[in-house]
Amino acid sequence: MSGNQPVTNTASQTQVSEWLADAVAELGGQTRPGQQLMATEVASALQTGTHLVVQAGTGTGKSLAYLVPAIDYTLASESPVVIATATLALQSQIISRDIPRLLDTLEPALPRSIDVALLKGRANYVCKHKLHGAVIETEDDSLLTTTDVVGQPLSQLGEEVIRLRSWAEETDTGDRDDLKPGVTDEAWRQVSVSARECIGASKCPFAEECFSELARQAAAESDIIVTNHAMLAIAAFEDLNIMPEADAIIIDEAHELMDRVTSAVTLHLSASMIRSAAKQARQEAAVVATDLTDAAASMEAAFASAPTGWFAQGLNEHQLTALESVRDETRQMLSDLKGNGGTETEESNRQLVKNRLTEILETTEQLLSAGSQPKGDTVVWATRPSHFEPGQGWVEADPHAAPLLYAAPLSIAGKFRDKLLNESTTILTSATLTVGGKFDTITNDLGFTLNGGAKYKTLDVGSPFDYPRQGILYVADDLPKPGPQPSAQSHERLEQLLAASDGGALCLFSSRSAAKAAADEMRLRFGDKLNILVQGESTLSGLIDEFTEDPRACLFGTLTLWQGVDVPGETLRLVTIDRLPFPRPDDPLAAARARYISQRGGNGFMAVSASHAAVRLAQGAGRLIRSTSDRGVVAVLDSRLASAGYSGFLRASMPNFWSTGSLKQVLTSLESLSAGLQKGN
Repeated sequence: MSGNQPVTNTASQTQVSEWLADAVAELGGQTRPGQQLMATEVASALQTGTHLVVQAGTGTGKSLAYLVPAIDYTLASESPVVIATATLALQSQIISRDIPRLLDTLEPALPRSIDVALLKGRANYVCKHKLHGAVIETEDDSLLTTTDVVGQPLSQLGEEVIRLRSWAEETDTGDRDDLKPGVTDEAWRQVSVSARECIGASKCPFAEECFSELARQAAAESDIIVTNHAMLAIAAFEDLNIMPEADAIIIDEAHELMDRVTSAVTLHLSASMIRSAAKQARQEAAVVATDLTDAAASMEAAFASAPTGWFAQGLNEHQLTALESVRDETRQMLSDLKGNGGTETEESNRQLVKNRLTEILETTEQLLSAGSQPKGDTVVWATRPSHFEPGQGWVEADPHAAPLLYAAPLSIAGKFRDKLLNESTTILTSATLTVGGKFDTITNDLGFTLNGGAKYKTLDVGSPFDYPRQGILYVADDLPKPGPQPSAQSHERLEQLLAASDGGALCLFSSRSAAKAAADEMRLRFGDKLNILVQGESTLSGLIDEFTEDPRACLFGTLTLWQGVDVPGETLRLVTIDRLPFPRPDDPLAAARARYISQRGGNGFMAVSASHAAVRLAQGAGRLIRSTSDRGVVAVLDSRLASAGYSGFLRASMPNFWSTGSLKQVLTSLESLSAGLQKGN
């Protein structure tokens, strides 16, 4: 088959089936009907321009099932294919393991080589312009002491920036993920810019050696481009020329897509950001910044007593007036910065200031529009983030501290349809796309069902695992409904389960505080008998490695562990879930979306909260069985999964384990698994 000859749909599917079979055999895998079906359907979708939403259960081998048809398509069409993931872990797996192994296997059959590129957002790369002379982004100069003055030690931030600058002169990639050990976000901001802040290659004196531009150039010459959901969102939604055009996009971990896209296009503003921009304008462009600094102070005062959370009724007059002042003074400063002059470096620094001020202006205008129309299509809220203190853990912020303001779209469906579905053939895949056994939630959330959308198909290829034989779902139907604080009864039940399994447990919690409270209690009860590991006490990768190597370890944690742990084998034989993972009651987007649906006659709770919980439950329960030989128990310590009217809806999204409410039966099964492990050792 020639690389530039069109192929028929049937020929493409046949080619893909043969290549997949060859790859599986060469890599030592097993033939899986679900994988074969998915691969041929992806090939068909790419050839016919039909969008495909495909659920591929754990163990299907979905990466190969879309990579093989992606290679076939790019060879036949001479057009690149974009593959987008939610997590760095999967991105790394695809670029470092899956694609190289597959290409090595298929090389004899391919008519030419396949070029692959990894492309990240601009803020992931060192900006050489900022590295060489642009103003530092911190209000307090003392935080950035970078010279060893007698009696004045280097600040932590200063030390990090010095190390960053030294590394930046040696690195070939400028990629933050290549910096070991890493640095804080504040330090990284001193040497990076966002896509909105970048002054552009045509104006930057360092354009020819720009790490981000070099990565983009490599991507533009590649057949397969691996990126992330956020990059995809910014490129499509904000009309920024940051990624090569592609008429085929494959989105893995698609259950995360709506949240990742929403996060990527969410705007935020704080008085600190405004003061920092004013300082930069004063130092770089010698403009008077007093009025903008005063406007920042007025904004800080206007929101000082505002409660954290969603502004469901909009902003008050005082708050709107303060934002209007920020808008007007930002406009004035941008006007003052018009014109050219100075050296090339001075002019490029001036442009960087303009970009920062433009971003502040656009965000302020969005906040003003949404804040005066609380029932519109933008949600506004305030946060006072907690922060991590060594030795103390996560510390809640001062309730009277200056808040961060956010503005996010109520829905991304329309833009997703217009900017992606109507522009590119889109394949969405994940192990958990159905909610209540149906694809309605994801197809509605992402605009597939809107008027004007292109044709699409949904498919569930199942899983090769025998869930009723391999796993037990235990619901503690005798426990009281969970309250705001962990109960003594739930801790007692957790102790019984851990004792029976003799460790080997992944314990998932809805909050950091709940995870810590349970871990502290279990450490008191078990002492040295079990190795209790807690998320946040070490690096996540280190904790997972220790958990994997110690069959008597128990790993306690929150959301990252619900999705990020893959531990096949006897090490993991128990997964516990402390409560149904509904969104927090103070989640502004969930509350706003539920209100919107309810006001239009729908069931806001089921459409938003129950759907969110269903996907999270499926993800959490899916940690247990990762191979055909795995056995174990998923224990949900929330009686609502047995008694609530929506329990059937939630269960329909979970793996089809054998289900019981008998504690005695479950303890016996766990003791048997533990005894078998000890006997094997």
